[in-house]
Amino acid sequence: MARQMKDSGIEWIGEIPETWEMIPLKYLASYNDETLGETTDDDYEFDYIEIGSVEYGKGITGTEHMKFKNAPSRARRIVRENDIIVSTVRTYLKAVAKVTLDGQVASTGFVVIRPKNVNASFLQYGILAHSFISMVEAFSVGISYPAINASQVVGFKIPSPSMREQQKIADYLDQQCAYIDAVIEKTKASIEEYKKLKQAVITEAVTKGVRGERPMKDSGSVWFGEIPVDWEMNRLKYVFHIQKDIAGEEGHTVLSITQKGIKPKDLSKNEGQLAENYSNYQLVHVGDFAMNHMDLLTGWVDISKYEGVTSPDYRVFVLNDKKNDSHYYLYMMQMCYSNKIFYGLGQGVSGLGRWRLQADKFLNFCIAVPPVHEQHEIAEYLDAKCSEIDGLIENKEKMLSELELYKKSLIYEYVTGKKEVPQS
Repeated sequence: MARQMKDSGIEWIGEIPETWEMIPLKYLASYNDETLGETTDDDYEFDYIEIGSVEYGKGITGTEHMKFKNAPSRARRIVRENDIIVSTVRTYLKAVAKVTLDGQVASTGFVVIRPKNVNASFLQYGILAHSFISMVEAFSVGISYPAINASQVVGFKIPSPSMREQQKIADYLDQQCAYIDAVIEKTKASIEEYKKLKQAVITEAVTKGVRGERPMKDSGSVWFGEIPVDWEMNRLKYVFHIQKDIAGEEGHTVLSITQKGIKPKDLSKNEGQLAENYSNYQLVHVGDFAMNHMDLLTGWVDISKYEGVTSPDYRVFVLNDKKNDSHYYLYMMQMCYSNKIFYGLGQGVSGLGRWRLQADKFLNFCIAVPPVHEQHEIAEYLDAKCSEIDGLIENKEKMLSELELYKKSLIYEYVTGKKEVPQS
């Protein structure tokens, strides 16, 4: 028989079982009640692991071993096993984790919730539930960095069944979520394998062609190895030239170079780096190549499908001979990013994301140049092959989204009592 339900009084939670209560989190747990500054021994050394970040489904990541002695950083929170940490800055669903080890500290950007009158695992699921995150996001302030006050977080109510039922729900969700997480990890691994396959296909095609066994010769380049005997190796400056035309006026579409290609930037969202004036940006025309050579790890190169402007710090370049196949050269350029060939030619401070490909290194880099008719052949082959692999990746990513959505829904259904744990 279905159990009796009642209105929780909270829109995002809806109905809960009649015997459950809605209790503010602060009555079930303490928060931020232990900091490094509580010691009175000035000579004491605090030996802790600093919590860097939290990823949904992965827990705590980016940790760093640290010692604190007479440090101004004593405002950091001490974190104990079974504490729940929630990010109060950039507050999103992924920024929640249950701590599994003592001897850690968290910055003041986290609220540390210590369970007292609640099962720790049930509390974690309660905070991970979509209903709780909806409340957090509703009260968050800020545009670029949404944030919320710790006292607001612990003021939110969560459904509270008996301790026995909390344990039962937590055990069931542990089991179900572990299974879903395993499928998610396999799916992610499969996506990575498809991406590697795609890159291998591109690398083989732009360095060896697509005609199977044929006479080869040494390219003289460690990057390209052997190439077909009728191909040439030319410096980029004999194939492309850099062009830089400053717009001199506002009103152009602002283009961003992302790892998904060149995209128009929505300035109304106030996201990413914004300029006070775009008249000093450089023009980009349809068919132009543009690359972010400022960051050779996360930067990218693409052919523009749009008329617009992009940062004057980026590199815009065009083919010297329009008879050449631009898509062949795009695949080759992207291969140089993915295989970190451009990275190997760069210089700068990589730890700060400033690893740049200087113009002279770029222009004097030797690339494989097939005959024009074979450039077309390779480009057509890769268009078809990459489209096929991209379709497989898209299906896997869709499956991934559905799994993650199902997991969130599952947690919500059980921590709000809309579903009962099946009888074993």
